[in-house]
Amino acid sequence: MDAEYYRADSQDGDRIDDPSEDALFMMLGDLDDAENTFLRVRPARGDGWSVRVRVLAPGTYEVDRRDTVRAEHSVTTSTSIHGIAHDLTVWLAGRDRPA
Repeated sequence: MDAEYYRADSQDGDRIDDPSEDALFMMLGDLDDAENTFLRVRPARGDGWSVRVRVLAPGTYEVDRRDTVRAEHSVTTSTSIHGIAHDLTVWLAGRDRPA
């Protein structure tokens, strides 16, 4: 089944359609500083917003959120993949849904 709202892709080719907070947590936990350094979340259809989480150093992550429709852009760092997964789930819930 294709994604209804959004999809998450990691550098190593892992993809989850409409990931839950737990699925995002698992994908973030699989990131490393060598071969799987980032995770991207984008709308299932169209564009307008995106999130990229990348490993800065072991245990430290940069979260880059962009929403061109709302003229929002923020870049933060975190050491908690649980916190990142939770914050992303809340942020994603606020994005526009396809008609």
